Amino acid sequence: MQITTRDVPPRTVWALEQAGVHPLLARLFAARGIRSAEDLDDSLAKLLPPPALHGTHDAARLLADAIQRSARLCVVADYDCDGATACAVALRGLRMLGAARESTHYVVPDRAIHGYGLTPAIVDLALQQRPDVLITVDNGIASLEGVAYARSKGLQVLVTDHHLPAVDAQGQVLLPPADVIVNPNQPACGFGSKCIAGVGVMFYVLLALRAELRQRGVFSPEQQPRLDALLDLVALGTVADVVKLDANNRRLVAQGLKRIRAGKMQPGVAALFAAAGRDPARASTFDFGFALGPRLNAAGRLADMTLGIECLTTDDAARASELAQRLDAINRERRDVEAGMREQAELRLDALMPQGDPPPALALYDETFHEGVVGIVASRLKDRLHRPTFVFARGQDGHLKGSGRSIPGFHLRDALDLVSKRHPGLLKKFGGHAMAAGATLDEAGIDAFDAAFRQVAAEWLAPADLHRQVVTDGPLDAQWFDAEVVRTIEREVWGSAFDAPTFADEVEVLSQRLVGEKHLKLQVRHAGQVRDAIWFGRAEPVPTRGRMAYRLSVDEYQGRVRVQMVVECMEG
Repeated sequence: MQITTRDVPPRTVWALEQAGVHPLLARLFAARGIRSAEDLDDSLAKLLPPPALHGTHDAARLLADAIQRSARLCVVADYDCDGATACAVALRGLRMLGAARESTHYVVPDRAIHGYGLTPAIVDLALQQRPDVLITVDNGIASLEGVAYARSKGLQVLVTDHHLPAVDAQGQVLLPPADVIVNPNQPACGFGSKCIAGVGVMFYVLLALRAELRQRGVFSPEQQPRLDALLDLVALGTVADVVKLDANNRRLVAQGLKRIRAGKMQPGVAALFAAAGRDPARASTFDFGFALGPRLNAAGRLADMTLGIECLTTDDAARASELAQRLDAINRERRDVEAGMREQAELRLDALMPQGDPPPALALYDETFHEGVVGIVASRLKDRLHRPTFVFARGQDGHLKGSGRSIPGFHLRDALDLVSKRHPGLLKKFGGHAMAAGATLDEAGIDAFDAAFRQVAAEWLAPADLHRQVVTDGPLDAQWFDAEVVRTIEREVWGSAFDAPTFADEVEVLSQRLVGEKHLKLQVRHAGQVRDAIWFGRAEPVPTRGRMAYRLSVDEYQGRVRVQMVVECMEG
């Protein structure tokens, strides 16, 4: 592990400070590519226009026609937080724009039974609602068979998605035969935010639908529904899906956070804040990623995402609170299952790495693993070993269902594509992104996959790629160790590709002790001051001196407020 420091353009820092940006934030923003105060304008007027997202005009006309003829609409959701929030945005937004409540329904796959996407089985489930139109959210771009089956049943299909489409053996893109596709990653789309989340895509469709209805004279600009009321859901789904926070995504998230802090949010979002013990008046992207998102995701992993969608769509605060408490309980169960799987995975790693040196990539399977938690465990192992990692569990159909996480420089979906070409028939299904992907194979194929996956990693990854770099913002002046400064930082939008600030300084460790059996509590001397620090998930002692990479947090206990260093790593 190596601690490095971001480059900071001094002229940009000066320009931002002159524009009134806080001096510390000016330095942090400049290091992340912000060039002027205009780049920090998070107003809705700065959002990319809906017509720029290919297919939104056709989608708007399809939906406007459907609403005006009182057609029955069914949203086909996904079982993660992005899919749940996208479904809630679709249902709430369509009803705001004139669709009757009794004509708007949804279905969501069960991870263990139906698999991912718009499969024929999900179409059959949706047909029980007697729909005229199917609207996929956060899925569908690779559902060639399912879309064709739905069309054969006389349904119109609108696909809204953000994942990569399928390709054939010659590398040609394969698109499903939907009536309309809205996806920034389809070949014909020049939208400026390729990394928009599924919930963001659905929000853009609603913006286009509102414009179409306005043009048809359904309502005037003064009377039109305020779709910004849905931005709390858009912000939550965007951060929880760990998509790149480009300028457009940051604006969506910033607007959602402002509404939540002002007390303007869906009852379900407020209930999730309460269940997590977080204060919505101080809402941050950390809350989305580590408090609310996991509680919604837990339902899709261990139970039924219907619970999460119902929580986000109910207008009854008491009902929302009841559902949020159930989601909280499921999340605690998820943590227990994950802990057991991680322990089992660690044992398997010890057997795989007798010398402690991991191979260039890993694929782990154990018959005790739970299908709903493989992605989390893969992420934890990837973080620990800094290797592309797949974890598999046996699904109800007998196939192994795997989830993978990657490291910079290794495109996971492209790696799976190469494995499938080199070993035809090995992968039953696969898909995903550069940093996260999924795959299905027969149990007998796990060893072959492991060897093939390692081979691709050995070819693609240089030795330097296998050493984790912790990129920091360098030393932090003592004057910024202040609770209000930390809260100023926390109010900003941080996330994937716009990382939360991490600093690095030389420290002397004065004391260290284990708390909660797995966390290291430290007292360190930094810049002549004694400070509190904690290293979560670290049980081994650290050197008495070294360079520490850390984040800042505010620790409040019994009325006492103090700034704490949260340790990321340490060079001794």
